[in-house]
Amino acid sequence: MQNFVNELDSRGLIAQKSHDGELSEHISTEAQPTVYTGFDPTADSLHVGSLMPLMGLRRLQKSGCRIIVLMGGATGYIGDPTGKTSLRKMLGREELDHNIESIKKQIGEIINLDGKSGIVVNNQDWFQEKGYLSFLREVGAQFSVNRMLTAECFKQRMESGLSFLEFNYMVLQAYDFLHLFREYGCTMQAGGDDQWSNMLAGMDLIRRNEESRAFCFTYPLITTTDGKKMGKTEKGAVWIDPKKTSPYEYYQYWRNIDDDMVIKCLKYFTEIPMSEIEEYSKYEGAQLNKLKEILGFETTKILHGEEHAATSRKTAKELFTGGGSSNAPKIEITQSALKENENILSLLAFTKICPSKAEARRVVQQGGLQIEGTKVSDIKHIVDVSGFQGSPPTLNIKRGKKHHYRLILT
Repeated sequence: MQNFVNELDSRGLIAQKSHDGELSEHISTEAQPTVYTGFDPTADSLHVGSLMPLMGLRRLQKSGCRIIVLMGGATGYIGDPTGKTSLRKMLGREELDHNIESIKKQIGEIINLDGKSGIVVNNQDWFQEKGYLSFLREVGAQFSVNRMLTAECFKQRMESGLSFLEFNYMVLQAYDFLHLFREYGCTMQAGGDDQWSNMLAGMDLIRRNEESRAFCFTYPLITTTDGKKMGKTEKGAVWIDPKKTSPYEYYQYWRNIDDDMVIKCLKYFTEIPMSEIEEYSKYEGAQLNKLKEILGFETTKILHGEEHAATSRKTAKELFTGGGSSNAPKIEITQSALKENENILSLLAFTKICPSKAEARRVVQQGGLQIEGTKVSDIKHIVDVSGFQGSPPTLNIKRGKKHHYRLILT
């Protein structure tokens, strides 16, 4: 089969990989190599920060690999300490199960989970059958505490405090890889670069216990030009779930990406051929806006389908020209809620048009708010029923240059 690592490398998608030459040989000789990536169900939706490994699995599947999506029903019960300065919020079994079902549906929009070329497993299924003492004897004895403490995911927590609960996470993730090797012949693990230590632990466990080849490779962690994590906005995370982030808002996120991130994102998050992207890399100035439209359309098409991508692009163009659009994001509010939040600062925070009253105050005072095309600069401005027009009663609100909303009175 084709060497998919070369394809990933050409797009800048490989941060680190183990056993480079041996990995290339393995890929060329295996009819259908199997690779897995894990996702812990810490919320009921993944966000754009998870898009890199998701797109990685999509590319791997299309290259001929069998892919396994591992849902961390057990590891999510403990919580991954990687990148955290304190203990994660402890989730109950019922909440974890709900999150898993929601996330599986979202992943199914990007990857073919047919049970053959794409498989979903839950590590709760095998960990709930293992007794604690037998697991310690079988797996725990093979881990050196001294070596574990040199891992970056643990070192950064030593000053603030690392719980024994979290300290077990690496061992559990390592065993996941060993279990998938035994049950499915899985020989590769892929994930974010912050998981490198955990992935190496699993690879070593297979090589010691099974005397067989196992490999891992990571994707780069993406940050914006100002150092923020990819997928964060002033309103919070950009979610994969369309109920949390609408297709239009998702399109706009990519449409408004920083200029120097456009080519990278075309490589990472679209399926546009590299030869075409190389031509795009010559664009500059106003031409970059065209590339941002392409980026917004292609990323939205992959997640939400071509119809939503086309509608989102059309809506954005209508709003940019000032003509308004019936496809702008809709926010419903009852008359009683409006009466309780009629002050503009309260209304903006209540409807999540702004994340807080403090942010709403800043937007209004800096002249960044328009209601029905008229700038509002008074923080004591009152919005009542009389301002809504049409059927259903609607109020058009614009925040900044690019964010449009239709407030619907119910």
